[in-house]
Amino acid sequence: MEFPKNLKYTKEHEWIRVEGEMAYVGITEFAQGELGDIVYVEVDTVGETIEIDEVFGTVEAVKTTSDLFMPVSGEILEFNSQLDENDGDNPSLINDDPYGEGWIVKIKLSDLGQLDSLLDAESYTDLVS
Repeated sequence: MEFPKNLKYTKEHEWIRVEGEMAYVGITEFAQGELGDIVYVEVDTVGETIEIDEVFGTVEAVKTTSDLFMPVSGEILEFNSQLDENDGDNPSLINDDPYGEGWIVKIKLSDLGQLDSLLDAESYTDLVS
């Protein structure tokens, strides 16, 4: 199982990749493996500022539905159109490429300091091992 070192992780199995004041958020390879085949992703919070640990959407798999939690506070700028049923409608990208094309939202960070509370790849590996 892969956990890229350039990402930060939450105990709820989200990842975040920071690019300046912007960041991309998705779920980890471990999380998508536990969920199984992802069939639907719902994010209706675009344009909203969501606080750390608040729910920003849901992921529906064949087995279950799971909430998505914000790893840091920020404004949701974009929902990955490739996952959206009204656009690309390919939620299985999360299963196929969780750290690349399977990102879920792009955000504008509110507080860079919150990144310090997240897990690095080694700590996350220990958590799921």
